[in-house]
Amino acid sequence: MGVDIKVEDLNAWYGTVHTLKGVSLHIPANQVTALIGPSGCGKSTFVRCLNRMHETSRGARVEGSVHVGGEDIYSGISPVEVRRKVGMVFQRPNPFPTMSIYENVASGVRLNGSPPKAELDTLVEQCLRNAALWDEVKDVYRKRSGAGISGGQQQRLCIARALAVDPEVLLMDEPASALDPISTGKIEDLIFELKTQYTIVIVTHNMQQAARVAEKTGFFLMGNLVEFDATQKIFTAPSDKRTEDYITGRFG
Repeated sequence: MGVDIKVEDLNAWYGTVHTLKGVSLHIPANQVTALIGPSGCGKSTFVRCLNRMHETSRGARVEGSVHVGGEDIYSGISPVEVRRKVGMVFQRPNPFPTMSIYENVASGVRLNGSPPKAELDTLVEQCLRNAALWDEVKDVYRKRSGAGISGGQQQRLCIARALAVDPEVLLMDEPASALDPISTGKIEDLIFELKTQYTIVIVTHNMQQAARVAEKTGFFLMGNLVEFDATQKIFTAPSDKRTEDYITGRFG
């Protein structure tokens, strides 16, 4: 099951550039939270801080606290363990091209040990089912390369790979921006199904997408979290004039 995330006074830098400025918010468990805002506003940096990927960039640093299910991920826990709990799907699908569909899903599990083949077979099938991909690849998934399927299928494969290590949170950074409308619809349907099991945070430039899939929405601008509220309120009666200006297309 998903867990809640409590962020308090989160600041992030790339070298001397102050990218996130005192961000605090509470992301509820088993809901979809969307992050919107113009390019360069800090929303992708924010999600990278939620699984400690930000610190992998040269010169990057973080201050503040991020509690995932009550545990401060920046205090006494390894980044590897954090990323098992907090999976991530990127803007462009990144399956391992030299591996089959099966091996793509199994790869993360094998890093953590070597389960019996029957157990692994069951897990791979279940993850492909959970990612709404099984029916499309069940006849070829042991032989076909992860790069040998369509872009939309590749993105769902990456979601299946993320699910295989049994995370509690799933981060999605523009997961459908490189996809056609039909594939985008499948990803959105999948997000709706997955929130029953996981807490989902999605970064999107597509405000209609945020309105469709998310219960909560946060608006970022120049490294600040301007507003965070129920999605319906953000899009119909925002509290801040800057939010309204962005949503109505006056800038961004």
